[in-house]
Amino acid sequence: MSFLQFVVQGNIREAYAKFVDPDMHHHNPAFAGDAASLEKAMEQNHAQFPHKLLDVKRVLEDGNLVAVHSLIRLQSGTPGVAAVHIFRFHAGRIVEMWDVGQPVPETSPNVNGMF
Repeated sequence: MSFLQFVVQGNIREAYAKFVDPDMHHHNPAFAGDAASLEKAMEQNHAQFPHKLLDVKRVLEDGNLVAVHSLIRLQSGTPGVAAVHIFRFHAGRIVEMWDVGQPVPETSPNVNGMF
């Protein structure tokens, strides 16, 4: 959770230095699978959306895996994206990451909402 909060606040280099193993790999299909390419993409995203908001809804832990279910708003006043980040840890550092997101619709027939 702390890693995501650092990233959203624009402290991406600090987040990587503190939490990410240099050999980390990820599974986001939009970028090459190494730590450096994802770090660069996060820096570009922060430059484009410097006021991004993160609202963590739940955190689940199972051994060396941690899942964070959250609402991410790139700009205040927008519906945002429901996101799940799954991290695999080794020796206290992130060594693997998956992320999935779904836009939050402005209206929905589901009375339970996305969270």
